[in-house]
Amino acid sequence: MTLLALGINHTTAPVELREKVAFTPDSIVAALASLKTLPNVQEAVIVSTCNRTEVYVDATQMASETLSEWLASFHTLPHQAVISHSYCYRDRHAVNHVMRVASGLDSLILGEPQILGQVKQAYTDAKHSGMVGSGFEKLFQQTFAVAKKVRTDTEIGANAVSVAFAAVQLAKHIFSALPERAVLLVGAGETIELVAQHLKEQGVSQIAVANRTVARAQNLADKLTAKVLTLSQLPAQLKEYDIVISSTASQLPLIGKGMVEGALKQRRNKPIFLVDLAVPRDIEAQVNELGDAYLYTVDDLQHIVEKNMASREMAAQEAEKIIAQYVENYLSWQQAQQSIDLVKQYRQRSLAQRDQLVLRAVNQLQEGKPADDVMQELAYKLTNALMHGPTRVLREAAAENNTNVTQWLEQALELTPDTNQREK
Repeated sequence: MTLLALGINHTTAPVELREKVAFTPDSIVAALASLKTLPNVQEAVIVSTCNRTEVYVDATQMASETLSEWLASFHTLPHQAVISHSYCYRDRHAVNHVMRVASGLDSLILGEPQILGQVKQAYTDAKHSGMVGSGFEKLFQQTFAVAKKVRTDTEIGANAVSVAFAAVQLAKHIFSALPERAVLLVGAGETIELVAQHLKEQGVSQIAVANRTVARAQNLADKLTAKVLTLSQLPAQLKEYDIVISSTASQLPLIGKGMVEGALKQRRNKPIFLVDLAVPRDIEAQVNELGDAYLYTVDDLQHIVEKNMASREMAAQEAEKIIAQYVENYLSWQQAQQSIDLVKQYRQRSLAQRDQLVLRAVNQLQEGKPADDVMQELAYKLTNALMHGPTRVLREAAAENNTNVTQWLEQALELTPDTNQREK
């Protein structure tokens, strides 16, 4: 098997090009069928996400230019645009790359777990299209196994590396039973949407969204089955929430010390955990002076993120060692398969030669040729056919003084060197 991996990702291409080379779920089937028409392509898998498009093929003697030409043609793009922003790996390096990708070591966010599911889906799509044979079956099963081992044996995904995730993880540490807590989200932008996603993953169901534009708050609330508030309702409603996470574009604080102090009194001093992800701040810094209010800013969370990223980078070094071992395991299996194929081919050819010569001998006997002559000819031709290959290799090795080959053949053919002849 000759493995080729062609890709475009967040490090090599702008988002405008990544969007153009992405494959939709509907186009994947057509793309795999198109790949199958290329010369020598035996197997193929296409991985396509918002940050990467990668094409893996098993194709003997295929040049990387052929694959990049296909990618450009399929998406009706200039070939040079693909060449200028792509990378290509072959054989060992391609095996190492796909394992790193599935393990989250090549992601925009180091160690992110979503990519493994996306690679699994790509493999499933290719298998349903009949583009996964024994080589890719083994390769991707090994890839899934190493990704799982990296996830369980290292700290690659243990710590938050986004402020949205860090905010939720911090809340989880403060409130042991996070799903039972009521959460107020102030704002309805991308950051708050990410926070909401992480909260849902933690099982939080009591969520309210407050925003200056009610329609935008409603759009987010509909995704969360959440309650909608206006900003003017905050002073009266704040007492209902254990956790407040805010990220708006307001130029002035929306939540002041007095508002929080009033809410704490109504809560009978049950604590409130507040996270301010906005710049400028949404929550007055003086809130931290209140005994039962715990306020964290984006700077506080950024320190956590930087520390966690350093931890992930250390874990990535461990992960690389695990991946290296799995790469060797796969390549050893691949080499063994090639040896098995060679043995099978050798035996089939030898049996075909035998059958051809036996058929000739039978015909000669039926024509009345003496049996002794037929047997002599059969033995002579069969011996010559079987000796031809090894004899040619021995002569070439001797002429080139290649002792490695001659010694190997001596062992394989069970020959005893004639030391007296060599001394002469």
